[in-house]
Amino acid sequence: MYFAALLARTEDGWEASDTEIDDVETLSDLTELAREASVDEDTVIVFIEQEDAWFGLLRIEGEDDPRIYVSDGAAAARSSYGEILTKELLGDDLDDDAADLDALDLDGTEDGEPLDQEDDEDASQAAADAVPAAPVGDRLILADLGVSESMLLALESDALAEIADALGAAEVLESVR
Repeated sequence: MYFAALLARTEDGWEASDTEIDDVETLSDLTELAREASVDEDTVIVFIEQEDAWFGLLRIEGEDDPRIYVSDGAAAARSSYGEILTKELLGDDLDDDAADLDALDLDGTEDGEPLDQEDDEDASQAAADAVPAAPVGDRLILADLGVSESMLLALESDALAEIADALGAAEVLESVR
């Protein structure tokens, strides 16, 4: 189960909204969703969490490229929304690793026979295994907002609440949880 929320910075502080990410398929979709919540191109932070397995942050400021942080790359890469973030962070390495492994799997599929579901899952798992089981992305994503790199790396359970607290937005985040 996922939890997702947007925190948009305004003159009056932070405003939060529960985020429906069911229709999000790409980083562009997620970025556009965040930009729509922005007031005067101010900072917007997207919080995504999967049942304390991992959390991700996407920071948007105006038309700048999004900044991304994921607490556990390997765990995130095995989930649909986490894969969107880790794929952006690690480039096409995920697809390349899976394709390389498929090419070496001489089970008849190299002759054009369709992959069965198990082979497809094995390729996805191999790609996820190529991602480090450690934080990936911009560790300074919130440093200017009071969340240092060391604090970000030390977070474990209930990380999003601790981040929101450090930003002065704990009550705002809790209102959409």
